[in-house]
Amino acid sequence: MNASIGELLKPFLAPDEVAASFDIMGLDSQLITDGTYFVVEDFSVGERGALAGCGGWSRRATLFGGDHSAGRDAALLDPARDPARVRAMYTHPDHVRKGVGRLILDACEAAAAGEGFTRCELAGTMAGEPLYRACGYHQIERFSAPTSSGVEVPLVRMGKALQAPFQ
Repeated sequence: MNASIGELLKPFLAPDEVAASFDIMGLDSQLITDGTYFVVEDFSVGERGALAGCGGWSRRATLFGGDHSAGRDAALLDPARDPARVRAMYTHPDHVRKGVGRLILDACEAAAAGEGFTRCELAGTMAGEPLYRACGYHQIERFSAPTSSGVEVPLVRMGKALQAPFQ
């Protein structure tokens, strides 16, 4: 996560915005507890493998942020009216453009659809926006997230209708 935040945002944000991003991004352990977090490992580097990427989806109201982020809301969403959340997507810089992010996003969407959700939403970084657009997400709104340093980090809220799972 740290490598992803620290390296992949550099072409899109000013240095102070990259540094501030650590304040609002990171692991949300609720996703792990809920069993909705995925990890992709690369075993071509050895028996133990290397972390290529991670990400998850949530049936909870929080749109983005890690365990340390302010404004979290663990309220359960209603699949009949609320979109599932795609959360905490990170690809290691050594594994970009290899399909890791798309693989995780596909797994998130399939799992959410399997639980009855018909839509997904996410808060994408400027670095993640091209992937999400390529995967069928559309912009809902652009906004900035305040951080403890006073620097605001630009994000884009995006959404997508999900395909019903095969029965």
